[in-house]
Amino acid sequence: MRPRNQIVQDAFHAAGVEAEIRLLDEHARTATLAAEQLGCPVGAIANSLVFLADGEPLLVMASGAARVDTDVIAAAVGAGTVTKASADQVRAATGQVIGGVAPAGHPAPLRTLVDEDLRAFEEVWAAGGTPDSIVPLTFENLLRVTGGEVVRVR
Repeated sequence: MRPRNQIVQDAFHAAGVEAEIRLLDEHARTATLAAEQLGCPVGAIANSLVFLADGEPLLVMASGAARVDTDVIAAAVGAGTVTKASADQVRAATGQVIGGVAPAGHPAPLRTLVDEDLRAFEEVWAAGGTPDSIVPLTFENLLRVTGGEVVRVR
């Protein structure tokens, strides 16, 4: 594992979640690429998307089959505006690059929303801290490791 993956793995363990980060043969920067490599439905991929809600970082764990609606997200968190974070803002908030943002292992805890549609899958797959790593989780463990709120994202 790479150092970034180890930070994420340690964060999972600290939350009481036993999940093993796996390194892929190729990067999986999109839900479609990840699903193809894993042989799972694209909806089972838990995309880690970073937004700014009234300027504050907000992590949204969205089903790979979902297109997040920022107005729905704004209403869920009581924000006046929600915008997509830039690559630099993502890196500053998470310590990770776009395409590899894990649900945990960030410099400071992030307010997190978890897409209710992910509940439909026995196993969901999230990035492991790098674009070529992934980790299988149950929906309950995704909630545990993120401390997230379950919401509709579209």
